[in-house]
Amino acid sequence: MHRVIARAREDLSVIVARDPSIRTRGEALLHPALPALWSHRVAHVLYTRGHRRLARILAYLARAVTGGIEIHPGARLGRRVFIDHGAAVVIGETAEVGDDVTIYHQVTLGAVGWWRDGRREPGARRHPVVGDRVVLGTNAIVLGPLTVGDDALIGAGSLVLGDVPPGARVMAPAAEVVQPLSAADREEADRLLRALATSGCW
Repeated sequence: MHRVIARAREDLSVIVARDPSIRTRGEALLHPALPALWSHRVAHVLYTRGHRRLARILAYLARAVTGGIEIHPGARLGRRVFIDHGAAVVIGETAEVGDDVTIYHQVTLGAVGWWRDGRREPGARRHPVVGDRVVLGTNAIVLGPLTVGDDALIGAGSLVLGDVPPGARVMAPAAEVVQPLSAADREEADRLLRALATSGCW
């Protein structure tokens, strides 16, 4: 029991340390990551002991409560993992997440697809292994049985399909600022839209 309380306090301290909008442990109790992480710990124990259906029910309920944080009960999460905002985070069954990892919203640690995974040996890993102190930016997509090394940073919007060395930075291309259309170009674009669009497009 003492260990459970110590881990809970650690989780609250991590939220206060990494979320500037949270100033106290009391506020941290309302953070969406907590029910996801705490439920996952229970679900993971149930899953590893063969209570797969009960574990999946618990994971399903946690997803509903947290606004879409979906952590498969088979995934292994380290200590002091912080999920910021949390919406639409997906962590697959054979994924492994190290200690002190920060995960922003819309991150996927997934598989490449059933058409390839169906050809793997039974029990083979299908999802990423993420090292310690890794930061996964908003909408980062990391797919397959690859490894993200310790202290790596996966930038927002990145698609990662291969191993990432320790300490590396992976960045998606930044959006290009395009000059506003001229009046003539706007008129031509409107004309094309009227010619191509039908009422069914709206």
